[in-house]
Amino acid sequence: MPARLREGLTIGGFELVGRLHDGGMATLWRVRHPDHPGPLLMKLPRIGHGEAATQIVGFEVERMILPTLTGPHVPRFVASGDFDDQPWLVMEHLAGDTLRPLLDEAPLPPERVAALGAAAATAIHALHRQHVVHLDIKPSNLLRRPDGTIALIDFGLSHHELLPDLLAEQFHVPMGTAPYIAPEQVLGARNDPRSDLFALGVTLYHLATGHRPFGNPTSAAGLRRRLYRDPVPPRAFVRDLPRWLQEVILHCLEADPDRRPATAAQVAHALAHPEQVALTARAERAHRDARWTVLKRWWRSHGREHDPARRPSHHLGDAPLLMVAVDLKQPDARLTEALRLAVQRVLSAFPQSRLACVTVMRTPRIGMEQTLDADGRNRHVKRLLGLRDWARPLQLGDSRLTVHVLEHADPGVALLEFARSNRVDHLVMGARGITGVRRMLGSVSGHVVAEAPCTVTVVRVPQAGEAG
Repeated sequence: MPARLREGLTIGGFELVGRLHDGGMATLWRVRHPDHPGPLLMKLPRIGHGEAATQIVGFEVERMILPTLTGPHVPRFVASGDFDDQPWLVMEHLAGDTLRPLLDEAPLPPERVAALGAAAATAIHALHRQHVVHLDIKPSNLLRRPDGTIALIDFGLSHHELLPDLLAEQFHVPMGTAPYIAPEQVLGARNDPRSDLFALGVTLYHLATGHRPFGNPTSAAGLRRRLYRDPVPPRAFVRDLPRWLQEVILHCLEADPDRRPATAAQVAHALAHPEQVALTARAERAHRDARWTVLKRWWRSHGREHDPARRPSHHLGDAPLLMVAVDLKQPDARLTEALRLAVQRVLSAFPQSRLACVTVMRTPRIGMEQTLDADGRNRHVKRLLGLRDWARPLQLGDSRLTVHVLEHADPGVALLEFARSNRVDHLVMGARGITGVRRMLGSVSGHVVAEAPCTVTVVRVPQAGEAG
């Protein structure tokens, strides 16, 4: 059961000094460690009853990506681990405040909006050069440092071009913050750096006008409106807003990413050098597009969907994706070892392969599932830790291993859905001895073998009394 957090508690050698923030998704603490000088911040995700699985997976994403990042525009990674079923992440505690409080002062003077935007675009460009798309750019994730630079924080929704995309592999819904999410994110795309430019445009619009360009939609239909409905031009709210600033903002807010600036560096340059901004029809807009124009765009966008089965572009070449299904609820030592050996053989044959280690947590067909076990431990986190323990002897790095806890009433269906949506090339799973019940009802492995869209290896250890 996770320990009660309190001042003086030591986690992974780090002493909790003071609670900084209690958020909806995580708790932040100031910590100290004799071997790590300087201000430090520990992030602990909420894992109690009722917490969403996406929240836990998002924390795993940040814990995987943050160690790969360097430079003044991101907090420095220090350490991470698990403590009494409580995952934790320690990073540099950056001085400064986010841009979130400035929304209460909006509209801000145009020159201040431009300066903040240029600093934010510079930080975003530095991130993109490290093969990462943030995918949750918003005022509360843009932190102003004392020297005027901006650092990006919270990488729980991010996508790394060279690392597994845990969120895309496990969930097939739009990921982002509703007012800031780009149209292509609404459709499920997660690998376009220009999505961050759209979110930056939303931020600049809000700071410059005091309004959100697309409101705060709470439904899928509301999110899809940005595919075809243009925002009210900023100068309709602030008449003396410079035309060049409206040009830059609306350029970032184009629904088609091909019509946005190519890079964040271009946005930073435009905001820092307004005299060089080439004005187009965007700069002169005083009204939203006519109803007929919007209707035509709506018709073109109608039915557009993202294909969840499409392999993400960040996969390394044609290296096969191996999936292993692990039963953590009823472990069998002989079967566990045989399963691990079978996986090791495939990994050895394909050195560039990647392993998705999966288990299924049964959920009731009717009623609500309890997220905590009898000991008060988060069942999802407990199984994530179990999968990591199972895979540890394989000695795979984060770039070759991902762990997934699927929740479904039918384990066979859950495994098949994961294999199909992620284009798994080879699935390895165990099968237990055949009992009378299994003969009548069929087995999970039999179901998967019959319907799997990939090669399936079933590992079985004869039970006592069976022929070898």
